Amino acid sequence: MRAPEGYHLGGSVGPIAMGRHDPCARFVGDTFWWATPTPDGPATLAIRRQGPDLVATGYGAGRDWALAHADAVAGLRDDLTGFADLAARHPVVRELARIHRGRRIPATGMIFPRLLRAIFEQKVTGKEAYRAYAATVRAFGTPAPGPLDGLRVPPLPEVIAAQPYWVFHPFGVEQRRADTLRRAAAAAARLQACATAAEATTRMRAIAGIGVWTAAEVVRITYGDPDAVSVGDFHIPNMVAWNLAGEPRGDDARMLALLEPFRGHRGRVCMLLEASGLMAPKFGPRMPIRSFARY
Repeated sequence: MRAPEGYHLGGSVGPIAMGRHDPCARFVGDTFWWATPTPDGPATLAIRRQGPDLVATGYGAGRDWALAHADAVAGLRDDLTGFADLAARHPVVRELARIHRGRRIPATGMIFPRLLRAIFEQKVTGKEAYRAYAATVRAFGTPAPGPLDGLRVPPLPEVIAAQPYWVFHPFGVEQRRADTLRRAAAAAARLQACATAAEATTRMRAIAGIGVWTAAEVVRITYGDPDAVSVGDFHIPNMVAWNLAGEPRGDDARMLALLEPFRGHRGRVCMLLEASGLMAPKFGPRMPIRSFARY
């Protein structure tokens, strides 16, 4: 696959992984490894740079599906048409678009693995979310095909749907999120059949426990939706208000007002701000890290 000029592999596929130690996606050396269920079975996709090109290698029963989607996973289907003109409307966005011009938004094509993670991320710290996600993958996922030891394929939705809610309790997951996950797993086939991000958003939000934040987190990476805004996030409204208006605090309404000039690419603007590390000033104590496993 021919990469566009200035393309940055790590910046493009990085949002697929939940940190450096994601059991399902990681960089090893200069190669990005991603394990996923596919309609044809489990697969592992390895993507690396080779000069101006990207080289993809697939493993497992679903390797043909993974290879057919390799360009989307790498973000090469990301359409930046019109974004340069929109970015020019604000000096911060214009500069970030220049600095991070090599970043593309990936589109994995598989809803449930991203939804699994997003549900665990609801209203908890990042450490709590990762702990629940990693424990669930280790308990119910399967070893990924291919040569990379320790990589795992996320659990199939039917496996998760069959579990009682209390199975997730030792992972630090209370009944509310566990039940939401089980409902989402039961509806996974209908969600996977959605042709567009808008259709998937509507169907996800019809599931009790899934709101606009969770749906946006999913469609941004599953469909490569550049306009998906995570309304309800703890940090993003402040980050947007600080960088676009010099205001240290902002709510969702203020965030959406400031992002409106970039409609069509509002999620991309948020991703660029996050990539820059330009966060709003922090006040007050941090949210404590909790565990439900002892109770």
